[in-house]
Amino acid sequence: MFKLCHSKAGKKLTRAEQKELRPAQILDAAFTEFVKNGYAATRVEDIAKHVGVTKGTIYVYFETKEILFEATIRHASTSFADIIKNTNTQEGSPAERLVSLLVALYAHLRSDSENREVLKLIISEGQKFPDIVARHEEHVFKPLMDRVTELVREGAAIGELKDDYLAFPELIISPLMTLAVLRIIFDEQLEMDMDAYLNAHLDLLMNGLMAKKAV
Repeated sequence: MFKLCHSKAGKKLTRAEQKELRPAQILDAAFTEFVKNGYAATRVEDIAKHVGVTKGTIYVYFETKEILFEATIRHASTSFADIIKNTNTQEGSPAERLVSLLVALYAHLRSDSENREVLKLIISEGQKFPDIVARHEEHVFKPLMDRVTELVREGAAIGELKDDYLAFPELIISPLMTLAVLRIIFDEQLEMDMDAYLNAHLDLLMNGLMAKKAV
């Protein structure tokens, strides 16, 4: 159960401070319950118990369970736009920047288990909530596809990369997404040399994507 009355320093929080923290605490608890039980089997009263509040308090902040679920997905998701912004993809050739982006994405996959759980929820519950899937695609996934397309287009313009993949930027990150899904299915049972997998992905990709140099 969350402790709502004290800060990390042990100082008792005011009622106003507790109220300000409450939505994030509810969303954290909801994420735990939704991941553990799925949408249908998750009860709002269990989320409330996890936080240490009444069921009615949950509905003060989130009118329905579906609204709470959507807010939970947004709260737990890291937009690929944030990864792009924090990755050094402004230096080097387009091919070098594309490699830097992929390396950053693999590092993110390794370290951020929460986003793997978000993907798990999207896969398992997406058919019931197509609007949530559509918004997730727009705000989380699309920025990555736009950046990949931009880099390939830049590379093609200077003769460094082929433009064959401009219509299918998903192919460029498909090994990464495959690995993410495998980790969801098999969890800790999946034994994988991540460095070797990354190197194999880059080798396969760049051998197919690099423009052939004239002899």
